[in-house]
This record gives sequence, structure tokens and C-alpha cells, in this order.
Amino acid sequence: MTKAEILTFINANLDAYLATVEGNKPRVRAMGIVKADENGIIIQTSTYKDVYKQLSANPNVELCFHNAKDGIQVRVSGAVEVADDLELKKEIIAQRPFLKSQVEKNGYGAIAVYRLKGMATVWTFATNFDPKTYIQL
Repeated sequence: MTKAEILTFINANLDAYLATVEGNKPRVRAMGIVKADENGIIIQTSTYKDVYKQLSANPNVELCFHNAKDGIQVRVSGAVEVADDLELKKEIIAQRPFLKSQVEKNGYGAIAVYRLKGMATVWTFATNFDPKTYIQL
């Protein structure tokens, strides 16, 4: 897959598994990704969650996007960067109205947004035994 095809795949499969580290223990959870584009993959969480604490302590992550129907898995690893952009937060709140009450109560600081510009690798059944190739996102 090309970089453009990977971004298209991610935007079509916004649910991913996010792996972080807490101390020396891995932590994985399903997470809805906001979007992916030329500027990176946008992740949003709330500042009271464990994942926020984990990302603050260690920004190195891996995301795994999977489409079982097509037998494709895309893994992206790298270090997240804080994306403290008010307009982006407003866009996220419009997209995820369940966050509106949290922002009304606690302000936009209750929402943490991160950008991942990592290395992607694609897995399919057809390429299962091939050496991995990596594409910079």
C-alpha cells in the first residue's frame, strides 16, 4: 500500500487498538481515531483517563487498524505529539457530541488531542511471510 492508500484505509476503519506502556507493562485498548491525513493520525482522549497519564509519561505508541472482511491490518508506531489546537478540539466536539458536556463543565483543557506521524506496516494473508516494509506517515 502507498501512503495515500494507508490513510484511506485508516479513515475507512477508524476503530483501532492503541498500545501504550505504563511502567514496564503494556496497555492496549480499542479507541476511535478522529482522522488521518498528511499531518498525521489524530487521537483524542480525556485528561482524567489512564491513557492520558500513560501518553504523558511515555509518548511511544502503536496503533493497529484491522479490517477482518478484507483481511488487512495496518500497524503504525511512533511517538505522539500534543496537538493543542482549539479549532481542532472544536471540530472533535462537533464530531463527538458526547464530549460537549465535559467541555462545558471543565473547559477545553479536559480534552487531550495527540498527533501520530509514525511508521506504518501493512499485513495481509497474501503477504504474511514477506519481510515487513515500512512507510512514513
